[in-house]
Amino acid sequence: MSRPVFVFDVGGTAWRSYNWSMVTTVAAFGQYDPELMCHAHSKGVRVVLKGDVSVTHIVDPGNRTAWVTDRVNLAKTRFLDGINIDIEQDVAAGSPEYYALTALVQESTEAFHREIPGSQVSFDVAWSPNCIDGRCYDYVTIAESCDLLFVMSYDEQSQILGDCIAMANAPVSQTIKGYYQYLDLKIDPKKLVMGVPWYGYDYPCLNLSQEGVCSVEAVPFRGAPCSDAAGQQKTYSWIMKQVNGSTTGRLWDQRQQAPYFNYEDQKGRIHQVWYDDPESICLKASLVKTEGLRGIGMWNGNILNYIDVAARQQTRMMWNALVQC
Repeated sequence: MSRPVFVFDVGGTAWRSYNWSMVTTVAAFGQYDPELMCHAHSKGVRVVLKGDVSVTHIVDPGNRTAWVTDRVNLAKTRFLDGINIDIEQDVAAGSPEYYALTALVQESTEAFHREIPGSQVSFDVAWSPNCIDGRCYDYVTIAESCDLLFVMSYDEQSQILGDCIAMANAPVSQTIKGYYQYLDLKIDPKKLVMGVPWYGYDYPCLNLSQEGVCSVEAVPFRGAPCSDAAGQQKTYSWIMKQVNGSTTGRLWDQRQQAPYFNYEDQKGRIHQVWYDDPESICLKASLVKTEGLRGIGMWNGNILNYIDVAARQQTRMMWNALVQC
């Protein structure tokens, strides 16, 4: 196997069609499925819990201990192999919540490793450590404390500080810059798993310029005047169907190194859709090898088309882009 692959699963039966020869960890974010757990274990794959809690709640040490104990007991009951802590709340540097979050990761790791030998504790972080979305965490200590950081290299337009226009979900240069910012903090590259999106954004255009720039509604988010909330998240399977009936077909933005297309809805309104495909994913995935990152993963494993025969090649190429670039 060329590199470990970390898969988020949000429920349903798509997991039956995953490329299990690649998968090393499944973060189970859907309803508990003992069949998924048993199948993964038969393939030597870890299945880990989702962990989320209010950072204000865990400022109290007793609340923190109770939460960790509950998660460990739940993992034991379900024969699971650890936890993926997915806390995406804004936290001010040096605040009580800042220290509480760091302590939560430390205490979770200690408890899981003690109670479930060989278990894995991971923590999800934004595409850059530079207080993205107000998430000013102690990234260095958190990375030292847990087994790995899953870097969510997507939703990179959650805070648009410039013009309110449609842009790539995860532009290549910006994405790669985020990893070097983590590495500049002296975080061990073997603690970093690259997360890539298997989805994109459908933006209704208020105006489409002659140069093809799509102006979007100003939807503020955590201090920024515009955000990707002006669009709708769309799965790769939806995007592949929609591009066939689009007005432009697949286009490529050389600056952002991402595919996109325009289409017209039933009301005659122009939309611009930005997404990732094997070409853009490969440009990012190559960094896993060159910088010695721990592995790669995606949000999320369920949203490819595993049903239609015509889509099988698209689906296979998306899986292969994770490990063959």
